[in-house]
Amino acid sequence: MISRVYLDHNATYPLRPEAREAMLAAMDLVGNPSSVHAEGRAAKALIEKARAQVAAAFGADGADIVFTSGATEAAGIAFAAGGFEGAGIEHDAVGSRISPVWAVDADGIVTPGDVSKGTLQLANSETGVIQTLPEGLYASDATQAFGKIPVAFNWMGCQMALISGHKLGAPKGIGALVMKRGTDVQAQMTGGGQEMGRRAGTENLLGIVGFGAAAEAAMAELDSGAWDRVRDLRDAFEARVLTEAEDVVIAGANAPRLPNTSYLVSPGWKGETQVMQMDLKGFAVSAGSACSSGKVRESKVLKAMGYDDRSAGGALRVSLGVRTTEDEIMRFADAWLAQRDKHRARAA
Repeated sequence: MISRVYLDHNATYPLRPEAREAMLAAMDLVGNPSSVHAEGRAAKALIEKARAQVAAAFGADGADIVFTSGATEAAGIAFAAGGFEGAGIEHDAVGSRISPVWAVDADGIVTPGDVSKGTLQLANSETGVIQTLPEGLYASDATQAFGKIPVAFNWMGCQMALISGHKLGAPKGIGALVMKRGTDVQAQMTGGGQEMGRRAGTENLLGIVGFGAAAEAAMAELDSGAWDRVRDLRDAFEARVLTEAEDVVIAGANAPRLPNTSYLVSPGWKGETQVMQMDLKGFAVSAGSACSSGKVRESKVLKAMGYDDRSAGGALRVSLGVRTTEDEIMRFADAWLAQRDKHRARAA
C-alpha cells in the first residue's frame, strides 16, 4: 500500500486537533444562538468567544468580524455593489467580480490603480507571492496569508479583508468578512438580524467555534517559529529541483513569498498530467488553485505574469505544512524528477 504524502496545504489545511475538540464540545449545546434563554445564551457565548479569537489572531481588535460560509461568500458581500478593479492574479472568488486592469510584472508584483475601489490579495494561492498593500485599499483577500505569515488587519490599510477557516486548520464551510467598524455593506442573505445584519441565517455554530480554536492555535504556531522551518524545507527542495532540472522555473522566486509555496513551471509538461502522475506515486499536489484544478486550462496567474501558454499550462504547485518532513519533501523530489526524466525521454 502506498504511503500518502500531503503537499497541498494551500488547497486546504488538515483539521487541527484544537478545532476538532472545540467542535465536539459544542455539539452538545442545544440552544439557538438567537434565543434569549440560557441554552441560547450559551451558544451565543461560544460564537462571541470565537469572534474574539479570530479578531485577536488576525489583529482585528475593534473591527467587525462577520462570519460567512467562506471567503467566497465574504467576497460576494464585499463586492456586491460592483464597479471594482484589481489584477488578473486574484482568486476566482474575487477575480470574477472585478475588472482585472492593474498591471502585474514578471515576478507577480502588482502595480495598483484606483485603490479606493480596488482589491489586492495579500498572498497569491498559486505562486505564494506576497504583495505590499497600498493605504486606502478597498479590500484584500488575506485567505492564504492568514496563519502562515504575521498579519494584522488593523495595519493592512484596507477597509475590508476576506479570510477562510479551512486554509488554517478549521473545518470547511466557514469564513469571515472583516471590516473596519462603521463600514456599510449590502447584505446578500436577508432574513433575521444575525451577524450585525450583514449575513442572515442561523449561525454555523460548529464551524465558528472550530474557526476560533484553529485561528488561536495557528497564531501560537506562527509565534513559535514553526513556519521558518517550513521555509527552510521549501528552499532546500527548490535548490535541488533547480540543480537537477535546468529547464524548470520557480514562478515568483524573485519576490517575497509565503514560506510553504513552490510553483514549478515545466514548459510542455501539462500540470494536470503531473498531478495525476504524482497522485499515483502517493503524493497530493495540485496544478494551481483548488477551485480551478481539474479545468483544462493554463494558469491565469502565470498568464498575467507574462508566461506563454506552453509554460502557463505546465505548472505544479507544491505547498507544505508545519508537519511536512524533510524525508517527505525529498521523496517527492525523487519521484517528480524521475517522472520528469521519463516525460523528457518520451518528448525527445
